[in-house]
Amino acid sequence: MVTLGVENLLSAPPEFLKGKRLALLCNQASTDRTLAHSRDLINRAFPGQLTALFTPQHGFFAEKQDNMIESEHMRDPVTGLPAFSLYGEVRRPTAAMFDHFDVLLVDIVDVGTRVYTFLYTLAYCLEVAREEGKEVVVLDRPNPIGGEQIEGNLLQDDCRSFVGLYPLPMRHGLTFGELARLLNEEYAIGAALTVVPMGGWRRRMLFADTGLPWVFPSPNMPTPATALVYPGQVIFEGTNISEGRGTTLPFELFGAPFLDPGRVLAHLADIPLPGCLLRPLAFEPTSNKWAGQCCRGFQLHVTDPAVFLPYRTSLALLQAFMCLYPQEFARKEPPYEYEYQRSPLDLILGDRGLGEQLAQGADLLRLEQGWQEELGRFALLRRKYFLYD
Repeated sequence: MVTLGVENLLSAPPEFLKGKRLALLCNQASTDRTLAHSRDLINRAFPGQLTALFTPQHGFFAEKQDNMIESEHMRDPVTGLPAFSLYGEVRRPTAAMFDHFDVLLVDIVDVGTRVYTFLYTLAYCLEVAREEGKEVVVLDRPNPIGGEQIEGNLLQDDCRSFVGLYPLPMRHGLTFGELARLLNEEYAIGAALTVVPMGGWRRRMLFADTGLPWVFPSPNMPTPATALVYPGQVIFEGTNISEGRGTTLPFELFGAPFLDPGRVLAHLADIPLPGCLLRPLAFEPTSNKWAGQCCRGFQLHVTDPAVFLPYRTSLALLQAFMCLYPQEFARKEPPYEYEYQRSPLDLILGDRGLGEQLAQGADLLRLEQGWQEELGRFALLRRKYFLYD
């Protein structure tokens, strides 16, 4: 059985939390296995000590949609505590916010992908904690797409943004606690950091193997199956291809009115795309790109997660769209995640040259081979911060 960091904290409260003012970075997905919320559990276990809440992108209830749709500060209706939004007027917390507490507890569901912004909210909190002399305690949770596989190019410095601050691959294979340890040490943040690990989690586990309930951490992450395809399908946020927002299967469904699925499949015929099946279909988004219009495209079915390569699969699709539809396909224009000049697609890919190489017909497998040396270095680096196996 997998026990969560928050469950382990409450079963054996650390002595150093005694008498300290506590804050909690969380959202609606921050629950234990019984779906009791962490803020309620912590409030009961440390009576009078919880003094503030913090929320990441999408708001406390994961009710806000994508890209610069902000949430406001509020007062939590259950506890009456101030709840500071870290995706509103600021993304980096202020010193005044940190005056409310001594120790920041972090209990966040991450999805194992470089561009998911919760990671950078954590990084900013670590930076401000160091500056303000506060402690941070990360209550660890599973990486829902497992802790073994890593995939993709590492982020380049000229693509740093709120969807990428550090040279991580698109799929990093770390838990949130392991990520916190790596960032804090390797990038010299230097905060006073403690990680409360899980019990029983193994790197080979997908979320279905944990026995834990899934609560969606963001509005377009409804199931663990969504998380599994997200490290590739998120690419389409930077284009005019619908990534399935406005449907019941975001990131699993994708397409556009101008696509011919048969042509796309023919273009992909010589590229190995293991562990998945692209099933042609049509769908009509109710919101976001192409709302109310019939999109032709695919549902991405993962048939074998152990060999599925989400980033390769979606890059191959991206290249097919670029090459087959040079007039109809388009990159999304800025702004994107508070970047007003640079290409959203470049920021997501983490390499300003990659999109252009794909558009010019570069061999995708050869491009992949060119990333292996840096990916190998990252694989060795991350082992220093493993908490499991």
